[in-house]
Amino acid sequence: MNTKTNVNALVFRRKLVHGLLIAFCSLVAITAFYPFFVMIVSSTHDNFNIVSKINLLPGSHLLENYERLTRNMNILTGIKNSIILSVSVTVVETYFTVMTAYAFAKFRFRGRNLLFGVILVFMMLPGQLGIIGFYKEIQALKMMNSYLTLIIPTIANCFAVFFYKQYMDTSLPSELIEASIMDGCKEIQIFHSIVIPLVKPAMVTQAVLTFIGTWNSYLNPLILLNDKEKFTLTLMIATVRDATNADYGAQYLGMVISVIPTVIIYCFGSKTIMEKITVGAAVKG
Repeated sequence: MNTKTNVNALVFRRKLVHGLLIAFCSLVAITAFYPFFVMIVSSTHDNFNIVSKINLLPGSHLLENYERLTRNMNILTGIKNSIILSVSVTVVETYFTVMTAYAFAKFRFRGRNLLFGVILVFMMLPGQLGIIGFYKEIQALKMMNSYLTLIIPTIANCFAVFFYKQYMDTSLPSELIEASIMDGCKEIQIFHSIVIPLVKPAMVTQAVLTFIGTWNSYLNPLILLNDKEKFTLTLMIATVRDATNADYGAQYLGMVISVIPTVIIYCFGSKTIMEKITVGAAVKG
């Protein structure tokens, strides 16, 4: 009798814990999704309804918002500019930070630990601290209004270097590299043929984060770009206004449009990451 009672109590506790976990996860999911819900619903309302009350149901002003949005900005140009900038930053940052991390992970040279410590320190500093100095430097070099000023600095992404190095320390065997050297492979060949394929899961993860971060970037393009034809989609949406005030309905609709590519990229990246992790686990097993 006591055994049966203990079993029932254990089952009850497990069900209770399971129910509490589901409730907590549901609460977190609802909290995270609520801003997107507000954004989607607000894109169908006019300014008065958006400002004056909380809207939980779609409105009837979607087409009007879209007409005003397209009248005040060229969506296709904004998407094109954002794609060019985001893809360029993702490719350049990924390639050079992986190369830097490989040097820190597998090469032994004087000052290695000190330099990596400097990277860790700069990783902790907010990027906004150097924005004034960066702006003055770009201005002195006469490189304002150029995508290069937004692409080249990403080569020195401290977090990406740290992320890749930690991954290589655990997932890139030194014996494989040593064997390749003994076979006569050059360093650049080892990097492209061995290092990059083995680091692909980490590269996909960081590339997705970089693409989304660059696509949504607002401060740096706002400071460095002054030609409206070069504005990214995010920057164009922020400048949408009517005669006197910001056009919230059109802005919300623009944000909905701008979120779609990042959701697609994230879904694609998540699938690739899971496939790589599953394959890696099967091979190790």
